[in-house]
Amino acid sequence: MITLKEALTLNKDELKKFKDDLKAKIEANPELNAYIDVKNVGEGVPIAIKDNIQVQGWSVTAASNILQGYIAPYNATVINKLTDAGLSPFGRVNMDEFAMGSTTESSFYGKTLNPVNPEYVPGGSSGGSAAAVGAGLAIAALGSDTGGSIRQPAAFCGIVGMKPTYGRVSRFGLGAYASSLDQIGPLTQNVEDAAILYDIISGSCEKDSTNAQRDDKVTPSLNADRKLRIAILPDYLENANQDIKDAYAKAIEALKAQGHTIVEHEMKDSKFDISAYYITATAEATTNLARYDGIRYGNRVEGKNLEDTFVQTRSNGFGDEVKRRIMLGNFVLSSGYYEAYYVKAQKARHIIKDNYAKIFEDVDLILSPVAPTVAPKFGELATPMDMYLSDIYTISVNLAGLPGLSLPVMKNADGMPVGLQLIASAYDEQTLFDGSLSLERELNYKA
Repeated sequence: MITLKEALTLNKDELKKFKDDLKAKIEANPELNAYIDVKNVGEGVPIAIKDNIQVQGWSVTAASNILQGYIAPYNATVINKLTDAGLSPFGRVNMDEFAMGSTTESSFYGKTLNPVNPEYVPGGSSGGSAAAVGAGLAIAALGSDTGGSIRQPAAFCGIVGMKPTYGRVSRFGLGAYASSLDQIGPLTQNVEDAAILYDIISGSCEKDSTNAQRDDKVTPSLNADRKLRIAILPDYLENANQDIKDAYAKAIEALKAQGHTIVEHEMKDSKFDISAYYITATAEATTNLARYDGIRYGNRVEGKNLEDTFVQTRSNGFGDEVKRRIMLGNFVLSSGYYEAYYVKAQKARHIIKDNYAKIFEDVDLILSPVAPTVAPKFGELATPMDMYLSDIYTISVNLAGLPGLSLPVMKNADGMPVGLQLIASAYDEQTLFDGSLSLERELNYKA
């Protein structure tokens, strides 16, 4: 598979042949179930699009039954930025329903398989995006990250996944899971491609009130030779298995070999991360999903009256995981529990942000695991709590609004990719990409 950087140099005829060949390759590998639809839109470089990002004229369903039949009437800002830069949406890819999950198993369209080994999950919720890139069925893809949903599947599929600083990339046209946490970001074959795609989709948007209105670019100043201070977190690895610990040690040696200064730090109060995240995320999800009632758009199940229509539509339209999170969100926002849960979660979120800020007073980047294990096999996450615990290393980055980038470090004894993430302070994507490019070059990971 050619890289995004290489694809941008193809002439019109070369690009047409490449897209025809790519479509044939996708159609020849249906068992992966990475793509829901393949649509050759425009003459630009083809980019796979997660099924919760609006593309005008496409069926966009967030992998949910409740949105079957909905046709997007407009483009998300990131889609307009893609087409303006000579890229084009090429197909919509699978995901966990409404971005709620870590395996793609909650999708209305069925699960996506890991391209490295089909017995293993591809991660989620952007599992289709990661699997498509990892399998060579996409040059690059867009995903969304609420609590690790770009970085974790990238790590599981052996590719690069990047979550921007909150506000760097417009959320206009993104099907919201949790509005204060979501960010669209790139999934690519390498760090440089991630920087290129990040530069294309980031920047100002008047239609998104949370947009940072910043248009600075990182690609022109990419510098893998910068010497950085990088924090490592030895105590943070107590929940990680040996594969992750081995990769962490390998990454530290690679960073040292590149001339970076390694500094030990402690991530305080991390025990609050999961509680703060799931209270915040489910509370916001409950509010955002209230609009799906069968009246305004999407599927409708006719009931005996209006209230029964709401109940029947939502009961039949939402899957079990989405229902579970709606119920939890309603509980933490309900009278008598709002102060006890939601308000406390926001206080904990502030503490988490302050803890990161304290570390960044001393260092440029933080090296962290992405998940406590490599990709599990299908069925190994037996309970919802198993799935939630798989997010322990990614969710705090979203709570603090920071940028993070996952890249493959090594393979374990079973041949499965082991990824780690670098985290930067807010709006310092330049340092994030510089450090990631340096680490990638030293590791020289081969898929």
